[in-house]
Amino acid sequence: MIPRYTRPEIGDIWTDENRFRVWLQIEVLACEAMSKLGHVPKADLARIQKRADFNVDRILEIEKEVNHDVIAFLTNVAEYVGPSSRFIHRGLTSSDILDTSLAVQMVQAVDVLIKDVKALRRAAAAKARKYKYTPTIGRSHGIHAEPTTFGLKMALMYDEFGRALVRLETARETVAVGQLSGAVGTHAHIDPYVEKYVCRKLKLKPAAISTQVLQRDRHAEYLSTIALVGASVDRWATEFRHLQRTEVHEMEEYFGAAQKGSSAMPHKKNPITAEKLSGLARILRGNAVVGLENVALWHERDITHSSAERVVLPDSTIALDHMLIGLTRVVSTMRVFPKRMQQNIDMTHGLIHSQQVLLLLTDKGVSREVSYRLVQRNAMECWETGTYLKELVSADKELMKHLTADELEHVFDIQNHFRDVDRTFSLLGLS
Repeated sequence: MIPRYTRPEIGDIWTDENRFRVWLQIEVLACEAMSKLGHVPKADLARIQKRADFNVDRILEIEKEVNHDVIAFLTNVAEYVGPSSRFIHRGLTSSDILDTSLAVQMVQAVDVLIKDVKALRRAAAAKARKYKYTPTIGRSHGIHAEPTTFGLKMALMYDEFGRALVRLETARETVAVGQLSGAVGTHAHIDPYVEKYVCRKLKLKPAAISTQVLQRDRHAEYLSTIALVGASVDRWATEFRHLQRTEVHEMEEYFGAAQKGSSAMPHKKNPITAEKLSGLARILRGNAVVGLENVALWHERDITHSSAERVVLPDSTIALDHMLIGLTRVVSTMRVFPKRMQQNIDMTHGLIHSQQVLLLLTDKGVSREVSYRLVQRNAMECWETGTYLKELVSADKELMKHLTADELEHVFDIQNHFRDVDRTFSLLGLS
């Protein structure tokens, strides 16, 4: 079943109907190429082009008897074509069709994922621009560090998925490769022209060398890329889950008027989409391991990869499509709370400006060790007593003998932290 929020098109890619349709396209194109070489009479080619078709239910019925999917397919096609079907699959082996078709399907699927990432980046860019100068606290180890802006957070997301986009485009190029090279890849019974012709028509590159199969490092890279993009989804789902916690509450997922958060507690609004995305990312990482395991095949070919690929390739592409759409919805519809962000900034009573005081002291010629000691003792008292750091520093005679009141006022200005925002947005193309 295709999950909610997932476009039907990516599920349709992995249906029997689409798979057999690509198989038929490959077989007919191969006949076209062989006809150009004089191996298939033009009259027979015309009949093949006109009559070639299949019925999914009939193929599955035949497969129950012969226990071979490609033979079942060819048998059914022959029922449509008649005597001219003797030229179909001439000189080919099953994996020529299977691997070339799988390449087409993987390209079709990754093209959907590329569209998804572009849509997600547009949503992140819109939020980045809207909250470009909205102050929020940056955290390291989960502890308040120094101020940043919510716009910079979203700009970071935009940038990360820019790399995801490049990775998917690279993976697309890696798997957009076909082969029609025969039983062990030597083109013993089929001219290499047929391979080039079919691949060109399918917008694939012909493999420079193959065995009976395309090497599975290509598929492993594809699945690993999907897992890595999923890890980025997980990274931002985790960020949003943390920001929605009651103690933080700087943003939250959209919560519909009729939505319910808990069967027991009517007050609950939970980050259920983000939690789901983090869970699905684990599946993608597991499937990537399957892709890596599939690389080591025996000699020219075995089929240990085949059964696993029939699960992990559809599941990974469909899951990532669902995840990217879900994350885009979270970003597009999230509620953001700038006032709460400011409250959280104020929570630590100015501690976030400690580094600026430290640097000002060193600029005044005080050694870093002494400067650190002077600032840290006031910072620790701020932690313990809740007294504002600025008040404590102002009252520290040993420290203030190096500073003026105006200089101290300047270093406690939060805008100092945002002087580079415009440049960063410009570098990302978000200005």
